Amino acid sequence: MSGTHADLSSKLDRLRGIFAPMRSVMVAFSGGVDSTFVLRVAHDVLGARTLALTTTSPTMPDDDRRSALEMARMIGARHLVVDSNELDVPGYAENPLNRCYLCKHNLFTVCEAKAAELAIEEIVDGLNLDDLHDYRPGIKAAGEKRVRHPLVEAELTKSEIRELSRTLGLPTWDRPASPCLSSRFPYGTRITLGGLEQVERGEKVLHAMGFRVARVRHHGEIARLEVEQRELARLLEPATRASVDRELRKLGFRFVTVDLKGFRSGSLNEGLAGADSADSPGAR
Repeated sequence: MSGTHADLSSKLDRLRGIFAPMRSVMVAFSGGVDSTFVLRVAHDVLGARTLALTTTSPTMPDDDRRSALEMARMIGARHLVVDSNELDVPGYAENPLNRCYLCKHNLFTVCEAKAAELAIEEIVDGLNLDDLHDYRPGIKAAGEKRVRHPLVEAELTKSEIRELSRTLGLPTWDRPASPCLSSRFPYGTRITLGGLEQVERGEKVLHAMGFRVARVRHHGEIARLEVEQRELARLLEPATRASVDRELRKLGFRFVTVDLKGFRSGSLNEGLAGADSADSPGAR
């Protein structure tokens, strides 16, 4: 725990106080750790004046889509699901360094339009205090659309959000990060529906074998696998290795490799340190 129980209670009260004056709020809702916590607290304070909005597209893993539906239902919040294919956003499929900006701008544009249509006054997201230590292109998009970050306003870190989520009985409290499937492609590599499907199905293979945190990085005909370092030995056991190789080749990969450094967020950002910080992507 990153703070004492009193510290966490004080921050939770502060978060509730941020929502209290709002007459209505829309939560940009992915069903992950942060947005589920935001939705729960907003709904506790505002009840039916809270609306969760989720955009779905081929870049969103099926498990995330199901989680968003289940978490909104568990919380009892109104939930609007909007189909919005990022691949149709001009420039997105080319996978530029500002891809995350294009994605968030699209998301918040949808939120803005629906909020206006439904007369909802505030739009919030799940950005937390730790996210400010990394360059996040989506923050610029949020600023352009006047999206508030209540977790930042309440000065809540990721570990504190997990602890408070556990206290509130939210099953997402220990859920691993699950960025969009586009984050598996090196910048400048075109993102296609077929490639997204390969990545998602490949990661399902690893999850089915018990690898809780796994990434299939898409390098054309090469799949580069990342699992937690403590799981590397199990992945490299002869039977497991042969099974993974066979299943991923079935998906169309010609070569299946294992990254010996293990999983780390943002591995596809490595080597970009020399780029201008204004164009550097956030970790995924």
